[in-house]
Amino acid sequence: MTGDLVTGSEAPVLVRREGRAGFLVLNRPRVLNALTPEMVALVDRALAAWEHDDGVRVVVLSGAGERGLCAGGDIRAIHDDALAGGTASADFWRAEYRLNSRIAHYSKPYVALMDGMVMGGGVGVSAHGGVRVVTERSRVAMPETGIGFVPDVGGTWLLSRAPGHLGTHLALTGAQAGAGDALLCGLADHHVPSAALPELVADLAARPLREALASHELPPPAGDLADRRHWIDACYDAPTVEEIVRRLEAYGDPAAKEAAETLLGRSPTMLKVTLAALRRARQLPTLESVLDQEYRVSCRALTAPDLVEGIRAQVIDKDRTPHWTPRTLPEVTEADVERYFAPLGERELRLGGRELGEG
Repeated sequence: MTGDLVTGSEAPVLVRREGRAGFLVLNRPRVLNALTPEMVALVDRALAAWEHDDGVRVVVLSGAGERGLCAGGDIRAIHDDALAGGTASADFWRAEYRLNSRIAHYSKPYVALMDGMVMGGGVGVSAHGGVRVVTERSRVAMPETGIGFVPDVGGTWLLSRAPGHLGTHLALTGAQAGAGDALLCGLADHHVPSAALPELVADLAARPLREALASHELPPPAGDLADRRHWIDACYDAPTVEEIVRRLEAYGDPAAKEAAETLLGRSPTMLKVTLAALRRARQLPTLESVLDQEYRVSCRALTAPDLVEGIRAQVIDKDRTPHWTPRTLPEVTEADVERYFAPLGERELRLGGRELGEG
């Protein structure tokens, strides 16, 4: 293992060169490798350095520890920043979304080992890569509506392009997708057993990418979503969240009723904003234009009551009883939703130009 850009086992991202590969290991296992501004900067710096390094033929991202690749952003820090009315979270998202775009357009193969939990920001640093590897332990999710937030990091781009309305189901409920479902929804490309990952890593440093993958890839375990597609497509095709819930409750399938119950526990405002964001994302031409939209929505959410309350209930106090504002879906008006998409003026992200009707 040579050519370290960051040394020491305590670094939040371990960056090293070995053979033909550059390796990035997210290294905060005690908090499931939750992303910080420093980690985003370290990954971005390494990718910039390796892009023009002929000795690096492939980049490999993984997570330290046994629990997973990445749980997302540091939501305790977001909670504190929102309470204080600060700008640290908006600054973090600006850098994070730019990194998501870099990954999506990286000129060399970018291999993300999506073992274990891959949530929120973890999806952003993996599912935009060119080669996405899941295992039987993978649990890929965008669970933001449960904490009073919305899918971001390009999540609405990815989920809006899943077959039928599977992405809408995942986005609104925050349900976890295993290996088979992640492949079905276009969030992953290959399945490799978790026990084979050390050998795959070694092979990626020594052998051509496709040859290394072919040596370890196996068919994935069966997922759930294919068998549930009939009710998911029928129910989530509804024009409003209220109608989605009504259809789910009336469908007669226990899994559909369970989904309805899940939705009724989520932030009513963020459910409606998420549905609008997904449907707008389908019409936007590029990942960058969607990231611009997500940045607007995320910044608005930072000043809304449900984000602080959701994190309090789920992470700080852990009483699991958030008190949403407003409390019910009918109380959330079209005007309430529309303000999340309003231009930010000088604070716009502007990755995708003027597709969102700036000015």
